[in-house]
Amino acid sequence: MFDRLIVSILWNDAKEPLFSVDERIEMLREVVHVYPNVEVDSFHGLLVDHASAHSATVLLRGIRAISDYEYELQMALMNRRLRPAIETVFMMANETYSFISSRLVKEVFSLGGDISGLVPPTVEARLQRRLAKVV
Repeated sequence: MFDRLIVSILWNDAKEPLFSVDERIEMLREVVHVYPNVEVDSFHGLLVDHASAHSATVLLRGIRAISDYEYELQMALMNRRLRPAIETVFMMANETYSFISSRLVKEVFSLGGDISGLVPPTVEARLQRRLAKVV
């Protein structure tokens, strides 16, 4: 669909994620290294500014459920107002994965549930190491 894809992670000081931005970049690079046209990056500030800095013309956003759409629509309209030349494209998640969220995966994993097939094996291994440090 696109010649080049940049997967970008926002540095968000308002959240306390399980993995740092640097760790998430490492995990993403481990997973997408087989795709030569995919890059992994991070940014502070507005996504449209980051996209412009990379000469991107499209923001690709995933939607799992109607509740995602409502939030994503607001973001897309604000981004359009800020940078009219950048379009937002929504892609629906496969129904097999539509219920998955990072919060749910972490919760199931922390309670001893099987998350194989929900995250890449390298991510599951990192979760196991992180949980071992917490216990």
